[in-house]
Amino acid sequence: MRRFEFDIMPEIKERWSPRSFSNEKISLDDVKALIEAARYAPSCYNEQPWRFIVAYNYKELELVRSILVEQNRIWADNAPVLLVILSKKFFENGKENPWHMFDAGTAWGYLSLEAQRRGLITHAMGGFKRKEAMDRLNISDDYEIAVVVAIGKMGDKEKLPEELKKRENPGERKDVKDLIYNI
Repeated sequence: MRRFEFDIMPEIKERWSPRSFSNEKISLDDVKALIEAARYAPSCYNEQPWRFIVAYNYKELELVRSILVEQNRIWADNAPVLLVILSKKFFENGKENPWHMFDAGTAWGYLSLEAQRRGLITHAMGGFKRKEAMDRLNISDDYEIAVVVAIGKMGDKEKLPEELKKRENPGERKDVKDLIYNI
């Protein structure tokens, strides 16, 4: 049971990153609504450097699954949607954007909270083969892959391997006082 020091919105309180996905399809409109939520995240100079590759049908899912590391495939292969979040490294004027990943991460946060509001679960993964992903997904060098996100509905955790069953609960968080850096 998580312990909250302050009253915050329910979607934040309830959101965590499960691995027990049901393979039940979710609507493409729900996926688009998650992207709509991400679209309204703030970004430096309103550049909105995030882009999304949506794997929804069998062929797309197999392609994105092929770039995941094996330990993520064990559970993520069951997710009905995989979303690759890209971040454009340059501003529209061609100059380097040092905040592009920060902005893409903010968009991911908005997306994950909208998913929670809709009764969906999400789990972001850094465990993927970056070079293979860039090649197989035909991604320009102007972009960097931030994460791959599994999206779906909660499944039966008893179907997970024993090691993952033990970890299938909301993680503890540091105290607020431990997160404030005083100078």
